Amino acid sequence: MQLTEYIRDIQDFPKPGILFKDITPLLSNPEATAHAVEKLLEKIGDQQVDAIVGIESRGFFFGTLLAQKLNCAFIPVRKPNKLPAQTTSQTYALEYGEDTLEIHTDAIKKGDKVVIHDDVLATGGTANAVCKLVEKLGGEVMQCNFLMELSFLEARKKMENYNIQSVITY
Repeated sequence: MQLTEYIRDIQDFPKPGILFKDITPLLSNPEATAHAVEKLLEKIGDQQVDAIVGIESRGFFFGTLLAQKLNCAFIPVRKPNKLPAQTTSQTYALEYGEDTLEIHTDAIKKGDKVVIHDDVLATGGTANAVCKLVEKLGGEVMQCNFLMELSFLEARKKMENYNIQSVITY
């Protein structure tokens, strides 16, 4: 099964000049979704994983499925003021400005082995910030797992200290 057949390009979304990779056709097809989960699991292999950390919001789709298959915790990372309990935050640079992400302070225990998951690796700013959040709480980032990677944006250079795994590379 070619997963790329279930990912459509949307020109000029969310702003002019951006070619958005839309995974909603993949999500609407149970067989394609199951195949994507299996491919993501293959990337994790037989590593011991205590938690999958999913990045808001598209990282939640496959992140929860991976956690269920691995019988481990799912931990959401969200934009500010979206999580109800005490949080810690990480601010990171965007092309124009900055953004912040938060995680519950009790979500990760010292020494927890964590896989970070999102739908796409673009510039690496968001994923790098989440790695810092996990490490701030004492977790060990085993891997950063992505359905897609936009390799021409060279995020791997920004994240060279982490094990980056992608199912699809553009």
